[in-house]
Amino acid sequence: MPITNEERRRRLERLLDLAQVYRGWTRRELAKSLGRDPTKLIPGSGNPKLDLVISLSEVLDWTVGEVTDCLWAPVQSSRTQQPDELGFEDLDEMAGEAYRRGDYREMIRLAMRSRKAANTPEERARSWNRELGGWDGLGRFNRTLDAAREALRESPVSEDLNRMLQSNLANSYYVLWHLTEARTTATDLIDHFKSSPPVSDRDHRTRAFCHYVLGHTYRRLIDSEPNHAARHAKCCQRHLSEAANQFEDLSERMGKHLLGIARTCRGGLLEADVLSGKLDCRQALAEISDELNDVIDPQTVSGDDLESYGWWCIFGCNITLRHISDERDLQRFMALFTNKADEIANILDNWAMRERVFSMQYAGHRRFVGWTGQPLRMTIDSDDIKMITGTMGRFPQFRKTGWEMLENASVVNAS
Repeated sequence: MPITNEERRRRLERLLDLAQVYRGWTRRELAKSLGRDPTKLIPGSGNPKLDLVISLSEVLDWTVGEVTDCLWAPVQSSRTQQPDELGFEDLDEMAGEAYRRGDYREMIRLAMRSRKAANTPEERARSWNRELGGWDGLGRFNRTLDAAREALRESPVSEDLNRMLQSNLANSYYVLWHLTEARTTATDLIDHFKSSPPVSDRDHRTRAFCHYVLGHTYRRLIDSEPNHAARHAKCCQRHLSEAANQFEDLSERMGKHLLGIARTCRGGLLEADVLSGKLDCRQALAEISDELNDVIDPQTVSGDDLESYGWWCIFGCNITLRHISDERDLQRFMALFTNKADEIANILDNWAMRERVFSMQYAGHRRFVGWTGQPLRMTIDSDDIKMITGTMGRFPQFRKTGWEMLENASVVNAS
């Protein structure tokens, strides 16, 4: 139910009382800390200004989000809710169908409905995992992290479901560049499978996915921890090779779409092979360029297959930036790979890929400015601004780059 102004005033009053007790202050002392007149702490509308919310969060030692949740969270209806006319399994299947047709908002809505219809912790955990898939599809990765954590709080659940949820948590960490957490979570699961090999199909897929997450985490650590780049490249090779082999084997009985995931692993391996000296950088770039001949028209490919080609473009950008010293060649390769990755990201509406595209475009532009010595500005249009803004909201580590792009670019009209 929507919250009324009266209810919001009541909630604010309660938070102010808590703050007084927590700090052991008088009302006057609290008002001074909040920068307010003691007689005007609560606005008539019940809607506090942002500076008051921020100051109150500091007084309470809460986050701003926790304060806003207390003030604006919808009122839970006291009326007995009518049971859903559909059972959990029906709603879960409908959520799966919504996922397969790419209707992620409907998937989230159905996941929430199924959670209300759930009768066991196992069913509630499954509903959280469905919701996680919806947020992932929308590129709302902080919400996937929240959903994974909520799912893992449900107990008791089957052990293979718990492991699958942990692997999804590891992937959420990886996508958001929380690399230490991704590495730790995936490593723990892989260690488990060493002593207890998978039996169920779910565990087989979870093990392969853990190698995928860990291999790509080490691939990203090559740049994040350059002093350990050689060691990270070696670990990347081991885990991505294992992931590719396992997904290729699983594709025989679990679906050919897994071959697209395996191809993404093979592409990531090129980065590590070049860094380790196993493969010449220009050979790797030629292999990537040849692979992209399959998606001259990307509309002929779909799903995980199409996504894998987009990631091959990103791997090509990484290799180019690390190993190509000829600036003309560097700009040529970067243009080729970022243009194709951008095309694929837009077809798939893939925000994780989109973040990498913008980051690579900006890195290539900075190299171009350094090469020419000319303070040339990037050119963006209104569609780019929309996408950059959305990417900044989804990836906190991108915000600095996003602001620099917006503040230093020349804006043209999209047509």
